[in-house]
Amino acid sequence: MATIEPYDTAAGRRYRVIYRTPERKQTSKRGFRTKRDAELFLASVEVSKARGEFIDPGAARATIGQLGPEWLARQSHLKPSALRPVESAWRVHVLPKWGYVAVSEIRQTAVQSWLSELGADRGATTVIRVYGVLAGILDEAVTDRRILTNPARGVNLPRKTRKPHVYLSHEQVHELAAASKYPALVLTLAYCGLRWGEATGLRVRHLDMLKRRILVEENAVQVGSRIEVGTPKNHKRRAVPFPRFLVELLARECQGKGREDLVFPAPDGGYLRSARVHEDNMSWFAGAVKRAGIPRITPHDLRHTAASFAVSSGANVKAVQRMLGHSSAAMTLDVYAELFDEDLNAVADALDHAVSSAGVARMLPRA
Repeated sequence: MATIEPYDTAAGRRYRVIYRTPERKQTSKRGFRTKRDAELFLASVEVSKARGEFIDPGAARATIGQLGPEWLARQSHLKPSALRPVESAWRVHVLPKWGYVAVSEIRQTAVQSWLSELGADRGATTVIRVYGVLAGILDEAVTDRRILTNPARGVNLPRKTRKPHVYLSHEQVHELAAASKYPALVLTLAYCGLRWGEATGLRVRHLDMLKRRILVEENAVQVGSRIEVGTPKNHKRRAVPFPRFLVELLARECQGKGREDLVFPAPDGGYLRSARVHEDNMSWFAGAVKRAGIPRITPHDLRHTAASFAVSSGANVKAVQRMLGHSSAAMTLDVYAELFDEDLNAVADALDHAVSSAGVARMLPRA
C-alpha cells in the first residue's frame, strides 16, 4: 500500500512517497514541497505501473560506464576478429564520451551531434561501429527497464561507400603467382575464392584430390599478435571445387606431410600471418604485386577475382554463393552485382526474341 508521509527539514515541511515497484520491492521518493505534488507523483507511478511503463529511478541512474563492460561480456557470439574492433570502439570512443553519463540523461540530439563530430575525422565504418556499441548498450537498458526508449535509435548515420573491386585477368594472376614466394597459395586464393584465414588454416586432410574439393572447416585469423583458430565465417563448413591444373601444385604442397599438417605453413611451421601491403611494410605478397606489375591489391582482392572467374565461366549466383561461403545469394548479388550484367542483357534479349516470335511488334503504333 502506497503512503505519503510528512517530515521536517531545516527548510520546512517536506513529503515522502513510499510505494512498491512492479517487482513488489518497496522504495521511496522524498523532497516534495507540497502534499499535492506528492499525490501527483504517486498517481503517475500507479499509471506507469498499469501501462507497463514504470522505470525505477535508481535503475535509470546507471551510467554507460557501468553497463558497457557487462554488454561487452555478452558479445561472446562474435568471433575474435569481429570482437576486437568492437572492444576498440568502446574503449577509444564510447567510454571517454559517455562513461559518466546516466542512461536516463542521454538525449538523441546529443548522440546526433557526437556522431556528426566523429564523422568529420573518421570514416563511415568507424562511426557506424561506434554507434552500434552505444546503441547496443542502450537497447539492453530498455530491455532491463532502465529507460523507456533508446535515445540513440533514429539518428542519421553516414553511408558506407564500397571500394570498387579490382579484378585480375588470368594472365595477371599467373604472373603474380610466378613472382611470389607461395605460388600455389596465390592460385588457390584466385581460383577458389577462399578467405585468407581459410586458406592458411587448410590441412592436408581437407583436400580431396580425386573429387577436386577443398573442405573449408577451419579459419586461422590474426587478431593483434595472436592467431585465433576457429570455424569459418557464419560457422558453416563448405566444399569448394578447384581446377585440374591445381592438382599437381597442391599435391606438391602436401608431399611428405601428415594429414594434420598445414598445406601452406609459415617458415617456422606455424600459421602464415597476414600479408601486409603497406609500402613501409613490404611483405612477400606486396613484393610479388610490385614485381608482377599488376594493380595494387590485397590477398582478399583475389577472392573478388575468383568470383569474376566463376561468373565468366557460366556459374549462376547460387553456385558463386556456395563457393564463396556467403550467407545468402542476395548477399552475393549485393557484393558482385556488376558481374551479372551479362545476365541482365540476356534477359532483355530473351524478351526481345519472345516479342518478335509472337509477332507483337507489328501491332505497335508507328510514329
